Amino acid sequence: MGILTTLILLPLAGAVFILFIPAKNSAWIRRTALAATAAVLGTAGALVYCFDPTQPYLQFVEKVPWIASFNVWYFVGVDGLSLGLVFLTALLGLLACVASFTIERRQKEYFIFYLILMAGMLGTFLAQDLFLFYNFWEIVLVPMYFLIGIWGGPKREYAAIKLFLYTLAGSVLMLVGILALYFHAAPHTFDMVELAKTSRGFDLPLQMFLFLAFFLAFAIKVPIFPFHTWLPDAHVEAPTPISVLLAGVLLKMGGYGFLRISFPFFPEAARTFAYPLMVLGVINIIYGACVAMAQEDFKKMIAYSSVSHMGFVLVGLASLNLTGWNGAILEMFNHGIITGGMFLLVGVLYDRAHTRELSRFGGIAAPMPVYAFFLTVFSLASLGLPGLSGFVGEFLSLLGAFAAAPTMTMIAAGGLILTAGYFLYIIQRVLLGPLNPEAVPYPEINRREIFTLVPLLAITLVVGIFPELVLRFQETAVTVLMHIVRRG
Repeated sequence: MGILTTLILLPLAGAVFILFIPAKNSAWIRRTALAATAAVLGTAGALVYCFDPTQPYLQFVEKVPWIASFNVWYFVGVDGLSLGLVFLTALLGLLACVASFTIERRQKEYFIFYLILMAGMLGTFLAQDLFLFYNFWEIVLVPMYFLIGIWGGPKREYAAIKLFLYTLAGSVLMLVGILALYFHAAPHTFDMVELAKTSRGFDLPLQMFLFLAFFLAFAIKVPIFPFHTWLPDAHVEAPTPISVLLAGVLLKMGGYGFLRISFPFFPEAARTFAYPLMVLGVINIIYGACVAMAQEDFKKMIAYSSVSHMGFVLVGLASLNLTGWNGAILEMFNHGIITGGMFLLVGVLYDRAHTRELSRFGGIAAPMPVYAFFLTVFSLASLGLPGLSGFVGEFLSLLGAFAAAPTMTMIAAGGLILTAGYFLYIIQRVLLGPLNPEAVPYPEINRREIFTLVPLLAITLVVGIFPELVLRFQETAVTVLMHIVRRG
């Protein structure tokens, strides 16, 4: 059994162990979940250590027959496009697991669903067979539905059903695209490496149809305007650890889908749709920032900021050049780190105040200086302050986009001003000004909460100063992919 299969099976093994632990033994349930997620992070760390960044193709490949009659394989591999997202999933999976220790109701079921969700996310980034990819993509939906629908806020059923229906609608069209690819390929196969070679020879109308079939599934996940409306509801109602995974990892599945399937499979269609994608990205940036600025709910403001930040990813992808693509992939990684930290900080306040209304806070920097430090750094990183990781990905995305569409890029850059506005408003409204009398009893952030934030803070600082630490793992794979798309 290879290292990639181990990564997928570790959380599933943890879920099976928890299944046999009595529900009343909450301490052992938490310890088992923690051990499983820590093992995943350790394995992901070993994967990064052993990965050869000079090699552009798949590494640690495992390929065995699965359903021979339909030429379906268990085929997993990792390259520069997916390595950062695998590590991000493992890291946030551990930290969100620690944050989940505050969950008191039905812990056994919660952690079983949580670990299945982790396995599905890892499998999505590692699968190299479309049938396997689709299965992992759909597996993610089921535990997420229950984690929001059972452990969420007052409108959890509505949010969970909305998430389910939106994602399912996109998945149906993706399935149509997968079947069309399978039957047009000669010989029929789901192998993504082989399909990428075969589908590049399809005529433009077929490429455009297939591109659009996959586009809707990926657009919903990103999410791209106007398919974004499920996201604020899901974030607001989801428990804090699930919001961390939702923003930090699940949104990246859409961006990854464009890189792994849409662009290399249908390069001529990608070039045709590049400018419309650029326009949608700019709409995401401006619209998401404007709506975020109007929010009074702390969590909903961060949710809409994700819509805006993922717009920078889309703009970078639509640039169809090396700089933009490197920026887009780096922005996905950085957004997962920074927004994961922001949602954890929202959860810290909610656990104390039982409200997310910004009007209920004020002057919290005085009784909670450590909390104020973390919130300030993560807010500044989110608004793109140079020296922090959020700046590098956005700058590279815009730099690449400027070479392709200067006017649209200048409009997109205006979103940075709006982003600075609402994040500075968060700092002013929550931390500064006179102390709200209701905030006097709020205790300072505790050691468990600090433990979940320190790794994210360290990565935000280090990548902001030394972005090459991340870029060097993806540059070679991006160069090869760009050559494929341009050659078509």
